[in-house]
Amino acid sequence: MLNRKHINTLSLLLTATMMISMTACSKRDEKNADTSTSTSASDSEPDRSESEEESGSTSAKSTGSITTDEEISNSSDGEHAIEADGEDASYSKVHVTKTGDSEEGDEADFYGDNAAIFATNGATLDLSDIVVDTDGKHANAVFSYGEGTTVNISNSEITTSGNCSGGLMTTGGGTMNAENLTIHTTGNSSAAIRSDRGGGTVNVTGGSYTTDGKGSPVIYSTADITVNDAKMESTSSQGVVVEGRNSVTLNNVTLVADNNSKNSDKSSWYQAVMIYQSMSGDAKEGEAAFSMKDGSLVNKNGDIFFVNNTVTTITLENVEITNQDSEGVFLRAAAAGWGSEGSNGGKVNLILKNQKQDGDILVDSVSAGNMYLTSGSTYQGAVNPDNEGKVYVEIESGSKWILSGDSYVASLTCEADAIDLNGYTLYVNGVAYSEGTASTGEAITLVNESSSGRSKGRPEGGEHDAPPSGEKPKSDPPSGKKEKKEDS
Repeated sequence: MLNRKHINTLSLLLTATMMISMTACSKRDEKNADTSTSTSASDSEPDRSESEEESGSTSAKSTGSITTDEEISNSSDGEHAIEADGEDASYSKVHVTKTGDSEEGDEADFYGDNAAIFATNGATLDLSDIVVDTDGKHANAVFSYGEGTTVNISNSEITTSGNCSGGLMTTGGGTMNAENLTIHTTGNSSAAIRSDRGGGTVNVTGGSYTTDGKGSPVIYSTADITVNDAKMESTSSQGVVVEGRNSVTLNNVTLVADNNSKNSDKSSWYQAVMIYQSMSGDAKEGEAAFSMKDGSLVNKNGDIFFVNNTVTTITLENVEITNQDSEGVFLRAAAAGWGSEGSNGGKVNLILKNQKQDGDILVDSVSAGNMYLTSGSTYQGAVNPDNEGKVYVEIESGSKWILSGDSYVASLTCEADAIDLNGYTLYVNGVAYSEGTASTGEAITLVNESSSGRSKGRPEGGEHDAPPSGEKPKSDPPSGKKEKKEDS
């Protein structure tokens, strides 16, 4: 393989022999022949001088707010513009462009086929002050695959326009660390912060993350994802989706969600945050977790939270939550099109800490929940007003529940001054509660009926089960560059 130093000195020779070498390519290779450079870590030299840079512009070029010194491009189906395979590499001030598609959806989503920037096999890839543009199907921008693989990216801009093309993608137990990024995706099924089978760990600090496509939440988590001090907005989909035994933690994040398009017909409700188990095998079964502290959440359409076919813990602390849809509820736990009928409801531990919250909580006949008001929280709303599911409510001293409609709970723990009936009736196990009386009850054991996972009452610290092991699916990952195939 030619190294970087040889490329500049042999460019004239390569140009002179191009027509001869083309006769040995298949028709597919001719169609997708790329005249720019695709580079792997083995070809890269992290500390390279101007004379040793990739083909493309070697003069400074302003792209948005970032000035880049180099262009790295790839337009071949299934290939990468930058690949780090089992070794350390770093890139700074480069403009990376990727076109071309992947027709192998699982290879792209699970293993990084066709990603613009791809790290695997325990590589450590450092990226700073870069610009990434992708335009193709299954053209994820920056991809970390496999246990021991780490991508560190900072002060960079990412734009994707094709369907199934996320901004940051993490699978197979990989790690992604991101700081001060601007990400904008416009395709369908293209989350800005995305993971898939095998999950991993994603840490994001600062920056702005926007999605416009159908089925494109800002975050789609089959991993453990933490975001700090960032701005996030979805204009068509949920703001956040958590699938299976995985988590999303938001600290001082501004989240705006306008979920107004459907990516499937399995549910008729719209929501800002969806927590579920699809049973596709992409996320392990078990207890999910969503935690949000400080910051704000604005929902423009439908409900705030929807839980289906899984057990989850939702923890909110000092978050300003606004639902601009007067018909939407705060929390809906209900059956939908995922899972087995009769056992696919939502099972929720809801923990409010120093939280002022309003909006109803709806629980259908195959769903259940435990609500804990702690640290001076105030909740105003109706709980289980249709008297379908089972709910336990526990109110810590100094916290309060103000009813906004008749409510039905299976069990209640509170002090005498914890509940303001506000003219409505609260039924506890079928008996009307008398305002000004204390009560002692027992939490509901929440069972994830699609697996052996169980959760009784409030979990310690709101933690969920261990993260996925990053096990690979049955097929093997691609090598990064597909072998050329002759036409028959």
